[in-house]
Amino acid sequence: MLCKECKWYQTCPMKLFYQQGLVDRAWIEKYCYGNWEKCVRFQMEEKQQYHPDYMLPDGTIDEGLKEAYLRI
Repeated sequence: MLCKECKWYQTCPMKLFYQQGLVDRAWIEKYCYGNWEKCVRFQMEEKQQYHPDYMLPDGTIDEGLKEAYLRI
């Protein structure tokens, strides 16, 4: 895991999902503390484009996260 986190991590729903045990640590290591420039969420945030909070860093929509997000 790299030392520098993505500049969006503190406000990213991925952090909340990870803290609640809804996503694997691998997502955080690969994207949030890894190659965050490859993260679709990061790319869209940088372009100020809408993306659902329950979208994974690879761009897939996780229906399970969608349901969990609506309960948060």
